Amino acid sequence: MLLRDVEAGDVGAYERMRCDPVMMAELGGPLPREGVADKVRRDVETVAADEGWIKMVLVDGEVAGSVCLWSHEEDGELISEVGWMVLPEFQGRGLGREAVRQLLELAREDGRWGLVHAFPGVTNGPSNGICRSLGFLPGEETDIDFADRLLRCRHWTVDPAAAPWRTARG
Repeated sequence: MLLRDVEAGDVGAYERMRCDPVMMAELGGPLPREGVADKVRRDVETVAADEGWIKMVLVDGEVAGSVCLWSHEEDGELISEVGWMVLPEFQGRGLGREAVRQLLELAREDGRWGLVHAFPGVTNGPSNGICRSLGFLPGEETDIDFADRLLRCRHWTVDPAAAPWRTARG
């Protein structure tokens, strides 16, 4: 498994991840295809400006998903957030966990992200399991606005500098 920066040609992969009812079941349902190309363009610009990390997860040269780390304002505070998606045919192989682990390792080496937050849906067992297995600390349930949808999420945090995934078991 390899990680690479998002590219302009990743529109099809974004559509598969964001416009599919199965992929988006935990995120309020599929997003419309209109706007996906613009989202990819904005993400490529974000990476080029080094304002966030948007990585495509590759298995044998094929896109298997994505993992991202970015900063945004939450309740008046700037926070760093990690998020990930793995396409159905690649699920169950530990790719999501490995992609998040690799991104956290890069964040540890980089040093600028501080405490990293994750907000998987409370009913998303696999994503909550990734957080647990990598040493994230569980917080309270919270409502998160995602694509103009209110989602009930579990708030997890991890300090990349502490590298808890090196000793955590999953």
